[in-house]
Amino acid sequence: MTQSHCLELKSSIASSSDPNEQTSDFLNDVLTGLSQPNKELHCKYFYDELGSQLFDQICELPEYYPTRTESSIMRADADAICQHIGEGAVLVEYGSGSSTKTRQLLDHLVDQQAYLPVDISDEHLLRTADQLRLDYPELKITPIVADFTVGFDIPAAYRDTPITVYFPGSTIGNLPPDAAVKLLTEIAKQCQLGGGLLIGFDLDKSPEKLIAAYDDSTGVTAKFNLNLLNRINRELDGNFDMENFSHVAIYNEEHTRIEIYIESCIEQTVAIGEIEIKFAEGERIFTEYSHKYSIDQFQAMAGRAGFAADAVWTDDNELFAVMHLSVK
Repeated sequence: MTQSHCLELKSSIASSSDPNEQTSDFLNDVLTGLSQPNKELHCKYFYDELGSQLFDQICELPEYYPTRTESSIMRADADAICQHIGEGAVLVEYGSGSSTKTRQLLDHLVDQQAYLPVDISDEHLLRTADQLRLDYPELKITPIVADFTVGFDIPAAYRDTPITVYFPGSTIGNLPPDAAVKLLTEIAKQCQLGGGLLIGFDLDKSPEKLIAAYDDSTGVTAKFNLNLLNRINRELDGNFDMENFSHVAIYNEEHTRIEIYIESCIEQTVAIGEIEIKFAEGERIFTEYSHKYSIDQFQAMAGRAGFAADAVWTDDNELFAVMHLSVK
């Protein structure tokens, strides 16, 4: 999960605000994903307004340790972390969501130039940015609605300035390792020499604890996952019956990752507009990976992308890690 549940977005506020373009992209991606032998829906579509609200609820669940654990690291080590970031920072946050953990940085950074939150849910992002402007009136805040996995432009005023990218929430774990290296490589280019990356990632641990985090007893994570189908119904004229689908979370030991699926409970045919999609009983739609790493594994992966690790902070139980890296 990340924002742990996922990534991605559009390219600029202007292009992303075109509802016809957004709907066309969503429709094409859904039909492409569901027409494959192994059906899939891209996790970037988790984060409509309702999905973003549900994710915020997930972050408060007792089983879902990543958010509160990462927040505790940020609180305990904020001064040391901000020393590594340095003064006069331009902070670009990937998958900013409600920017809750970011406040730990904003409260401790010295002479910060600007904060650029990046996220896929425009309403959620812009509302959060408005609140941050009230709480930090002297800080330049420029929200960017963009898909950071396919690239976006930094505002011209900061393009020649070393950038610190803040990438919390273990969102990097949603990508397979090769794709994660590719994204980290692009981040290194964006940071430029002298810039850096502050990133959170989930550490590998017992399957029991991991499964509980992604399949909570109150069913909020199930609602979050199944909201993808509700979103198709709302926006693409679909007729998915939620009673006929269920949420599935499994731990893949070989690849040290959680895998999230939506499973068809019966044999059925679903329509999206005029297109019909057939499902066998037990057939699954893949929606998300969440890879887990050791500190050494993650450091090696970041090294392939052009970063050198400066420091790492963990909680007492070593459930989660926050690492600062500099561009080599």
